[in-house]
Amino acid sequence: MLESIDLPNEWHKFLKNELSKEYIINLKTFLFQESQKHHIYPSTENIFSAFFFTKPKNIKIVILGQDPYHGPEQAHGLSFSVPRGLKIPPSLKNIYKELENNNINFSSPDHGHLEAWAKQGVFLLNSVLTVRSKQAASHKNKGWEKFTDTIISILDQKYSHIVFLLWGSYAQKKGKIINKKKHLVLSSVHPSPLSAHRGFFGNNHFKQANEYLEANNKKAINWNKINEE
Repeated sequence: MLESIDLPNEWHKFLKNELSKEYIINLKTFLFQESQKHHIYPSTENIFSAFFFTKPKNIKIVILGQDPYHGPEQAHGLSFSVPRGLKIPPSLKNIYKELENNNINFSSPDHGHLEAWAKQGVFLLNSVLTVRSKQAASHKNKGWEKFTDTIISILDQKYSHIVFLLWGSYAQKKGKIINKKKHLVLSSVHPSPLSAHRGFFGNNHFKQANEYLEANNKKAINWNKINEE
């Protein structure tokens, strides 16, 4: 399934020391074996979609998800996002609700496709980049976590003034490697319907993120742009 890790040139340079490590080779072997027996999401060409929308140096915000959606056609390589024409997932509906409450000129769209955010420098990264059909977290602890930890660590070390949005305990654990003196780290419960009312609603993360970007001479994210494309 994953004979090579097909990344844009800028990301290959960024991760050149990582891509030849033994755990990556083992991960490729695991994914090949999985693909012989099971449907894997997202499709091979979409596993690294998030990396094609923004160069490392242009990342403004990282929204960290857990693993891809495990239903047919849902996952396409961007955390929390689904292709147009599919039902908006409950967690994303709650993200839209919180955006509407942030006083940043946002209205919820009729789709869940977040490509317009990614194009502006919002890195929609899942901790685990693949999943077995209908089995959430089925590719946990196979190597992806180490890969995405490395990405976060290098972003943390190499750049300044990135906003990290960490929702839920899983994402917050990965946030321990981020230097809070160099970056803005905003944490809350997950936007899932099971937890959103315990602190996701009202966290004002999107407004805070834009204010931080502007205070550090970066262009704010136009969250409403997903209504324009």
